[in-house]
Amino acid sequence: MAEPFLLAPYAAIDGQSRGREHAEPPPCYRNEYQRDRDRIIHSAAFRRLEYKTQVFVNHEGDLYRTRLTHSLEVAQIARSIACALRLNEDLTEAIALAHDLGHTPFGHAGQEALDHCMRDFGGFEHNLQSLRVVDELEEKYARFKGLNLTFETREGILKHCPKAIASKLGEVGQRFIDGTHPTLEAQLTNLADEIAYNNHDVDDGLRAGLIEIEDLLGLQLFKEAYDEVVLLYPGLAGRRLIHEIIRRMINRLVCDLIEQSSQNIAAAAPVDVEAVRRSPRALIAFSEPIRQANVELKRFLRKKLYRHFRVRRMTVKAQRIVTDLFTSFMEDPLLLPSDVQSRLKAISGKDARARVISDYIAGMTDRFAIEEHSRLYDPQHRA
Repeated sequence: MAEPFLLAPYAAIDGQSRGREHAEPPPCYRNEYQRDRDRIIHSAAFRRLEYKTQVFVNHEGDLYRTRLTHSLEVAQIARSIACALRLNEDLTEAIALAHDLGHTPFGHAGQEALDHCMRDFGGFEHNLQSLRVVDELEEKYARFKGLNLTFETREGILKHCPKAIASKLGEVGQRFIDGTHPTLEAQLTNLADEIAYNNHDVDDGLRAGLIEIEDLLGLQLFKEAYDEVVLLYPGLAGRRLIHEIIRRMINRLVCDLIEQSSQNIAAAAPVDVEAVRRSPRALIAFSEPIRQANVELKRFLRKKLYRHFRVRRMTVKAQRIVTDLFTSFMEDPLLLPSDVQSRLKAISGKDARARVISDYIAGMTDRFAIEEHSRLYDPQHRA
């Protein structure tokens, strides 16, 4: 646990937190952000991440990353950066572990399908859904809905938000209206997420045979790491070669982020976390050459991996499943489980009904969504 006197003056300190929506006695033997982290880890939504896809549908293979393994990898990278910058590691970890709680089954394919289904009912966005999960949907405590997390953790979960929606979220959405920034812990976790998913998608894409090493040699980040590994370990091949390359790519990005952010912080000289919020620009950032190299990597993945015909086939199947489920439940809510029907009885209006149904679908794992679809559409499947 990082003690306040070891943290930089501009780090988030739990004793100076903006607090929780529902006041609680202080925790024993842990700080407020550690309590947040523990509540996230013990949540049902966090457990379900084990069976939610990253790029590949969960049953495609046991070695591909899921939302759970991705969240753990983001937390590891983010804590390393926070430690180097003398920021609050506990807050950083809490944000990292919670950032994907609102993801649908089937990754971005599921989100796109659910957003399309919800186009007349306010839309769907996994980032906002993550906040909704911790604020409202988790059912564990007698005194309040959700997990009652600190403002700083909730702020970090909400990475982006349209102004029209932000105005309805109270204090946690205010920065999207007035143009201020979140804590440095939130800023770095956002970029740690980017580092993790880009590089680990390369790893999974190579493992699946959807891309080849030769395809990647035109990318600056990959080529530099590849050349270094080949020079040090001539003849190295297979998974060991790929691992040595990927670890160097991640290290390059992490080190650059720490070094550039240190320079930005030194130049801005924020005296406390509120000065960070008022800074004219985000202080956690890559250097310009590395930012451009990272953009190059993202463009490659979008073109060569995410649009690969095998991924596209999975995407089409996933979108059909989500769309069919939403359509069926909207047309006949009696198809829903009894606990979801109970929620529907407590609300009125088509928009509210659609939101409850989207909550139910978004909370599904890949395999549960596939199973639920079979129950509804396969005559041979037992209901």
